[in-house]
Amino acid sequence: MQNHPITTDILRGAIELEATAQGVLPHRLPVWVRQQCSDPQLAMVEAQPAGVRFVFRSEATVIELDAVCTRRVYVGAPARPDGLYDLIVDGQLVAQQSVSGGKLMTIDMAAGSMKMDTGPAGTVRFDGLPNYEKRIEIWLPYNEATEILALRTDAPIEAIADDGRKVWLHHGSSISHGTDAASPSTTWPAMAAAQGKVDLINLGFGGSALLDPFVARVIRDTRADLISIKLGINLVNLDVMRLRAFGPAVHGFIDTIREGHPSTPLHIISPILCPIHEDTPGPSLPDMAALSSGKLSFYAAGNPAERAAGKLTLNVIRTELEKIVKLRAVDDAHLFYLDGRELYGEADAQELPLPDNLHPDAATHRRMGERYAGLVLR
Repeated sequence: MQNHPITTDILRGAIELEATAQGVLPHRLPVWVRQQCSDPQLAMVEAQPAGVRFVFRSEATVIELDAVCTRRVYVGAPARPDGLYDLIVDGQLVAQQSVSGGKLMTIDMAAGSMKMDTGPAGTVRFDGLPNYEKRIEIWLPYNEATEILALRTDAPIEAIADDGRKVWLHHGSSISHGTDAASPSTTWPAMAAAQGKVDLINLGFGGSALLDPFVARVIRDTRADLISIKLGINLVNLDVMRLRAFGPAVHGFIDTIREGHPSTPLHIISPILCPIHEDTPGPSLPDMAALSSGKLSFYAAGNPAERAAGKLTLNVIRTELEKIVKLRAVDDAHLFYLDGRELYGEADAQELPLPDNLHPDAATHRRMGERYAGLVLR
């Protein structure tokens, strides 16, 4: 078995690699952002490697990956499944595994507390692969911070410098991050990227698509051939902004991106359907009665009457985003609006309701990915 250094020429989708005492920790936001924002939610989700994957060519029949994962457990809620490592060979998903050991983050939503227990590293091993040269991708779990300690194969590997694929950079909420998708290569952005044959950078951050200026600067400074921004649900369910601030913040976000990407196609995507927040403001709160019976669910704690005071709902946001894009598109021929309900709307909600009232299930991720690829990436 041959050891290989963990470098950006074989690890795609990360904005930065942090050298640790044992190995490498992929980040989806650079260190200067992490220094500017002390929010523990953002710190947790940006270190979860949604969309981050190894990509190389090799005749290897055996691949081993040593890693230390960080899992989450919510007190009173059903245990979430362990994160998966997806092995894709020449475009086909051929194997999935989880890693043992690692760290365990226990979150008590009722008490607002968190504790961390540490454990040993684990190893993912894929064997029995065909012994001809092939394109190999290993997608890291979207829902577990993953410190990579070693990559080994039984044959040399070759980085793929340029495979002719355009780079698609996407920013969004936990839905874009991948929450409740079946695996890292089947989140809706990953599914869309595979069908559209583009190279994904996923800047979907659970609970953190909040028009933060530093995210716009990261997007501005990152190479991309296509950019999409999916806005709305976090602004409502965290109740962080009013209509007066929302419009200028969207304009400023787009202005910053355009400083680095003046003519890159930029798609502004409004929220998918979320019945509890269509016309009811946030915040979203966990349903403690449901939690006591072992079910994780959320409800809208705002009052529809508060819209008159400028509180945001999903319908308010859709109207404002469409208006902003229409206004700017007069002078920006590469700016487009997509109503998120084209990815998941009323008919879909009847067939595939959101299990916890906020997040789509695995089947919905697939449907959204297929639809986005058909609407934008083909």
